[in-house]
Amino acid sequence: MASPPADLPRQFASRAELEAQLRELFPEAPGGLSPIRGGRQAAEQLRQAANPARYGRSRNFLDGAVTRLSPYIRHGVLSLAEVREAVFQKLRAGGGREAGEKLINELGWRDFWQRVWRQLGDGIWHNQEPLKTGHSPASYANELPADLAEARTGLACMDAFSQELVTTGWLHNHARMWMAAYVVHWRRVQWQAGARWFLQHLLDGDPASNNLSWQWVASSFSHKPYIFNRSNLERYAGSSLCARCDAAAKGTCPFDASYEALQERLFAPAAP
Repeated sequence: MASPPADLPRQFASRAELEAQLRELFPEAPGGLSPIRGGRQAAEQLRQAANPARYGRSRNFLDGAVTRLSPYIRHGVLSLAEVREAVFQKLRAGGGREAGEKLINELGWRDFWQRVWRQLGDGIWHNQEPLKTGHSPASYANELPADLAEARTGLACMDAFSQELVTTGWLHNHARMWMAAYVVHWRRVQWQAGARWFLQHLLDGDPASNNLSWQWVASSFSHKPYIFNRSNLERYAGSSLCARCDAAAKGTCPFDASYEALQERLFAPAAP
């Protein structure tokens, strides 16, 4: 009787040695070792550093005071209850209820997605409602465009987000929303293709939050499609991305328009 295969190594002299082992085991995997460190100690440090009030004020900005706890919650290093209690403890120490409302609210959404997943199972991979874009589901492509996956769209923002996704395994939530909107509404690709791409790379990617958030952007789990424009991106991401973007310099930025103009450009008119 053949001996069972040996377990993977658990101890490494350095992260470089770990990365070398992973490259040997998975030579086809893109990107390198994420700078995000795993383990309970790293999770505890981030949990203690979380500032509910600053989170509430700045969470939509790419340089805002987000907690970065999601990978540890996703893999069970921290529970939602532990994070919730840590927030309550800080609020009791000073700051008041309002200072922590937004962070508690986001933890609640994560719990809600999990409960929906438990109810729907693999149904989260299917549209929960008809699209509100005016386009037939059959008009959306099945596969993610190669230029987006390879960070060569020519749009500095999308290429930067794509590269960060692959190299770090994490993206700010606002960047995820912008990318999802670009994939679904500008490139007319099925949200499932984008959802699979995110799950392939995100260290915090769980099907519940991931898929249902993509559906929210696509409008199959919300009352309207989510879109953004250049002004919105520059407000929350700063001007550095647009400043180095060839499309912006040439006046061909696809996001440089009012919301009303983008609605007319991206979506079919409603039936009379």
